[in-house]
Amino acid sequence: MLRHRLENYLAARTHARFLLVGEAPGYRGARISGLPFASERQLTGTGPAEATATIVRATLEELELEDDVLCWNAVPTHPGTETGNRRPTRVEIHAGRRFLERLVPGRRVIAVGRIAAAAAGGTYVRHPSHGGAEAFRNGLLRFAAGGRPVRRFSVR
Repeated sequence: MLRHRLENYLAARTHARFLLVGEAPGYRGARISGLPFASERQLTGTGPAEATATIVRATLEELELEDDVLCWNAVPTHPGTETGNRRPTRVEIHAGRRFLERLVPGRRVIAVGRIAAAAAGGTYVRHPSHGGAEAFRNGLLRFAAGGRPVRRFSVR
């Protein structure tokens, strides 16, 4: 099911202008949902929620970018355990590079956080976790949405 979900997502974003690159799937996010920056709860209404996924998807929806952004991770598989995340190793980041490189051509790369920026290059925006939601939103607005006015974003 996860592979099918990912295949459909990638096919639907073939013409996306932006590639939003994160670090790696979170244990409550893409590890379970199969989609970068998405939790199972966002997709089905059940299962675990994931804070970063919630902020990223809400921001993309608010800025009307959901259909024009392909989300991916520098490390496409979850590094960690069923109950926790860990920083990806250099070997894992290097191994993920071949997948990332296939998604970059024709897209503007926006790296979410320092690890993603080091791995993927592109424009850096702050990671939304640990109080960074507003800085993430502003960075995405500046680089992806061209600064067009939208309603204010708030984390609830």
